[in-house]
Amino acid sequence: MSHCTIMKKLKNKSIITLAVLAVAISFLSACHSEEKEKESAEEQQEQAVETPAVELTTVTKGKLGSAVTVPGELIPYQQVDLYAKINSYVKKLLVDIGSEVHQGQLLVVLEAPEINSQLAGAQSRIKQQEALYFASKATYDRLVSTSKTPGTVSLNDLEQAEAKKNSDFANVESAKSSYKEVSANLAYLEIRAPFDGVITSRNVNLGAYVGPGGKGTDPLFTLQDQKRLRLVVSIPENATGGLKSKSEVTFTVKALPSQKFTAHINRLAGALDERLRAERLEMDVYNKDKNLLPHMFAEVSVPLPGGDSTFVVPKTAVVTSTEKVFVIKVVNHKAQWVDAKKGFSSGDMIEVYGDLKPDDKLVKVASDEIRDGSTVKDK
Repeated sequence: MSHCTIMKKLKNKSIITLAVLAVAISFLSACHSEEKEKESAEEQQEQAVETPAVELTTVTKGKLGSAVTVPGELIPYQQVDLYAKINSYVKKLLVDIGSEVHQGQLLVVLEAPEINSQLAGAQSRIKQQEALYFASKATYDRLVSTSKTPGTVSLNDLEQAEAKKNSDFANVESAKSSYKEVSANLAYLEIRAPFDGVITSRNVNLGAYVGPGGKGTDPLFTLQDQKRLRLVVSIPENATGGLKSKSEVTFTVKALPSQKFTAHINRLAGALDERLRAERLEMDVYNKDKNLLPHMFAEVSVPLPGGDSTFVVPKTAVVTSTEKVFVIKVVNHKAQWVDAKKGFSSGDMIEVYGDLKPDDKLVKVASDEIRDGSTVKDK
């Protein structure tokens, strides 16, 4: 082999070796760079965990109005069951289910023949007692006239005659009272409407025997005032603090889902129901078009205006854990857990009660991952 050929081979080997070394150096450099980047990312992550960056919000004073949605029921403003007071028979039925009646209108006529006999007997007793009274009065008057002559009538006889006259007069008044009592029963044979309304039930027919000893305890009729209804709801105890009379409520019913009705709070019970632990509210609903029917169920939205000025914060600033409810106050870049109680909420804001002051800084999006006493920094 020639000298030139040997030199050429050695030169080629050197080039290959240098190329391999270059590749190795480049690979090692890349690995070292990736390792540095990984260490830097881990260091940044550790710093973020140890010192999280948080967005702060300022505590402000304010009032929030809220609303509570509760089920309610529409009931007649007035409703009465009409019964027969005395034992009698139904002689005339003048109305039926669905009849609109007015106050004082005659609804049914009853018949009790024995009432006429009792009335005649009471009238006869009046005449009998009057005859006895007139006789005793005449006797007394004669004795008074005779007693003017001294020694003719004893004082005892005169007093006995006066007592007999007064007793007979009392019997006359008693007989008249008995007559009035029997006469009053005649009025009970005509049953009239006590107020304007609609007959919603009828439980008798012509000729039926009614009264205390008649057909069970069913009423003859049920009368309801449907032009004005009562919307009745029960408000839970925790929401009663913001209730106010004359506040406007809105409600819907299943039969008319596209319509929204309004009413005003007219009556508050002022006490809690012992069983439900809720306060009863009543609203008057005028129903001139009769779109609403008694005993419909309604979905009622009752406004609860805010009371005294309280602290208002975003809902995200309040943490509800399994142990307690708290907000995270930031003082000198240190997180402090502050116990809080929730109040009314509206939209994204909520009332809170706790050891806070106006202009305190709170973590806007708080969680229990930000530990009490940990260091935080502003975003």
